[in-house]
Parts: sequence; C-alpha cells; structure tokens
Amino acid sequence: MPRRSNDGDPGRFTSTALLFIGLISCLIVYAVFSTLLRPQGHTHDSAVVRSRDHGDVDGGGGCCHGVDNLELWGPAVKWGTDFKFNSSDECCKACKVMCSGDDGPCLCDSWVFCGDKEACGSKFGECWLKKQKDVLVPDRQEGGLKVMWTSGLIFGQGQGIVGFETEHGVLHVKLHPECAPHSVYYILSLLTLRHCAGCQFHRAENRGSYWDSEGNHINNAPYGPPYGMVQGILQPEGNMFTPIPTEHCPTISRGSVVWVGSGPEFFISLANHHEWKQSYTVFGSVLPEDMEVAERIADLPTRIDVWNSVNVSVLEKPVSLTVRRMKSDQEQEESGS
Repeated sequence: MPRRSNDGDPGRFTSTALLFIGLISCLIVYAVFSTLLRPQGHTHDSAVVRSRDHGDVDGGGGCCHGVDNLELWGPAVKWGTDFKFNSSDECCKACKVMCSGDDGPCLCDSWVFCGDKEACGSKFGECWLKKQKDVLVPDRQEGGLKVMWTSGLIFGQGQGIVGFETEHGVLHVKLHPECAPHSVYYILSLLTLRHCAGCQFHRAENRGSYWDSEGNHINNAPYGPPYGMVQGILQPEGNMFTPIPTEHCPTISRGSVVWVGSGPEFFISLANHHEWKQSYTVFGSVLPEDMEVAERIADLPTRIDVWNSVNVSVLEKPVSLTVRRMKSDQEQEESGS
C-alpha cells in the first residue's frame, strides 16, 4: 500500500511513531476487508451460508492427495516392495502417470503408500499401485488410526462421474479425488444407499444481469443479490453426518460443486466467483453440457428469506435430488448400450 510522504522532518522518534501508527492503520483496514470477504461476513460470501450452517471454512491437475489411515486393496500393478518413494504425493503422481491418456482404461486407479517411519518400519516408502475392479466401489480393507497406510483414487477420462438426478434433468458431476479425497469418499458412500431422501436443492439465485452466460462478471456490476448459484444439502434423512475437513480450495468457477463449510450443505456455482477468494472446498464440477439444468433450477419460483442477516432466494418448492452412478464410456461399450 503506497504511503504519502510527510512534510518536513519531525525527528527520528516522531517518524518512528508515525510509521508505527501507519502500520497499525493498515492492519486495521486489512482486518476490516478480510472480515467483509469472509464466507460468513459479507453479502458476497455469505451468499452461500445457510441459517443452520455447519462451520467456517479442485478438479485439478496439480492435486495429488489421499486419505490417511486408510488401506485400499485390489490387484497390484506395481508392487510396493520394489517400488518406493519418499512421499505420498510422489506415489500418487506415479499412479496418475498411468492414467493420463485420453484413450483406453487407466492402468492404475488407486494407490497405497506407507509414510510413517515408526509405524511402517521396513515398509516405509512402499508405494503400491493398484487397479480396482470397480473404482466407484473401491476394495477397502480397513481404516482407522491403527492403519499405517495412506490411500487415494485416480479417475481417468470418463470415470468418476456421478449423477445428481432431479425432476428437471440430470447434473453429471465429475468428482475430484486427487484434490478432495474425503469429500469424494463421502459422495461414493451415497451411491451405496437405497435412497437419498432429504437430499435436495432449496435455494436458487440466478445470474441476473451481473454475470454473462459463460459465468464472467460484468464490469462494474454488483456481486449480488442474486448470487449466481443453487444451494442444497447432501445428507439422507436418518443418516449421521461427519463434518468433512477443509480440502483443496481453488477459485470457484462456473460449474464448481462446493461444500458450504464442512458440509453437508453444498452449492453449484453458475458463475466465476473470484470475489469469494479461495474459501471453499471444491469436490467436483458439473459437465458443461448439463449447466442448463442448474440454470433451469435457478429460474424456478422463489421467496425471500433471511439467513444470517442476508436476504436470500429460497425455492418455493425444494427440488429433490438423488445421487446415482453413471456408466463410464468403457462400461457403456462393454454393456453394448
């Protein structure tokens, strides 16, 4: 921040005092603006805060994360006894390299790494690359603090896509396990349930005249309301929910599927929200061709409600959704459909 120079020379002590006062002023200004831009503090970010919000709080080519204290089984394509690294990140990337082609199935879709020197002993550094029989239902041996392994999933081209089915159409969501593994494991757990009663969209904020059809913000336009997003909850009735830790928080773009805090509230962004900074875990992205479904939901009749002193647009009739497994390109070819 530029400072205006003082007239004259008031002396070393006075200069030091003025400099100190200036620094304090800058810190105060920074704190004020940080508060305004926090998810729960200003209309920009409080746009995604529900009255019963559960706490504060990519796809992404650069991520390579897994879940600690989890061991995945499955046929090995690289044996860890002969394949070692110094970090789980390196192990993950080794699997990713075997799943980076545009054609054909992934040769590796899961990895298991032993990174605790004390617990692993002679197994320290072992990196097991595996191929799951069904990557959406990974072969999980065990989990818990007693497990010394870290495991992760890799979804290749056309894999890791689930459907959020609604009466207005299906939103195909590409999950990002390398960036948000805890989130993705939770979504995969929903696929195993017989129902998702209670899962729904209950809030709709269209783009208005503030963002164009590609999600770009119009120069000099406000940032809402409306806020360019549809919000809901991913928690079946009767099921306990364990808060999800904050994971990768990239800049939110059109199509991002994002947790509010630690879940189970979530939203799908209809716009590129650079003004929300990097404050939310993004665990998936809606395929571009399905964004018209989200837009359709955003244009449904709403009523005004107040959440945390912010006016929001709540759907007059919530839209139920079901999380469904979608066949990959390979599965469709194998089934002949």
